[in-house]
Amino acid sequence: MHTKYIDRLRKVVKDSSGMRDEDFDLSMPYWQHKIYKKGEFFNEYKNVCKYLGFVLDGVFRIYRFHDQSALEKNMFFFTRDQFMCSFKGFFSQNNCEYYTQSLIKSEILYIHYNSLQHLYKISPVWDRFGRLFAESSLVAMMTNTEAVMFKSPEERYQELVSVHPDIFSSVPLYHIASYLGIKGPSLSRIRKRIVTAENSISVDAAASVEMEKEFRF
Repeated sequence: MHTKYIDRLRKVVKDSSGMRDEDFDLSMPYWQHKIYKKGEFFNEYKNVCKYLGFVLDGVFRIYRFHDQSALEKNMFFFTRDQFMCSFKGFFSQNNCEYYTQSLIKSEILYIHYNSLQHLYKISPVWDRFGRLFAESSLVAMMTNTEAVMFKSPEERYQELVSVHPDIFSSVPLYHIASYLGIKGPSLSRIRKRIVTAENSISVDAAASVEMEKEFRF
């Protein structure tokens, strides 16, 4: 396994939990590396999610098949330097109601649930990491639920851009539309409005600079 991959993982773990190098090194025997082809599953429907992934490159999605509409409903995306699992299935170790799938060629590090539990038992620092990860996952799920209930698709679009800025160059727009709960034409209108607004701001800013130049002596 390349040292550069572990170093990236180490940095994210240290930044999120304050873990020291010697504590992180306890996990070294347990991390594995895998490359996913486009369309491969990290976890499938009705399977127990037994691994925590760390995305090195690529894009994954969590989605569920909606029986009434016969459509796939995207719920979460995971991109570079993010931890990934099917939250409910991973924490409960029960059968998962969702799919977790690679949308493009992707690369991850991953660790088995049982290995994490072992680390939690032998290391208070890793136990703290597990608690912080569970708390951040709960916040992510609640934030997503509240956004679906109370925010407009345009607001959710802008939040998606801030969290996953490169996703639009990698993923077909119908996946974005599914996540936002809208149709493709509505997404196109949102993107057009935002681009128009950004261009207007740029023009206003340029005009302001030119005006300042005119009044300088």
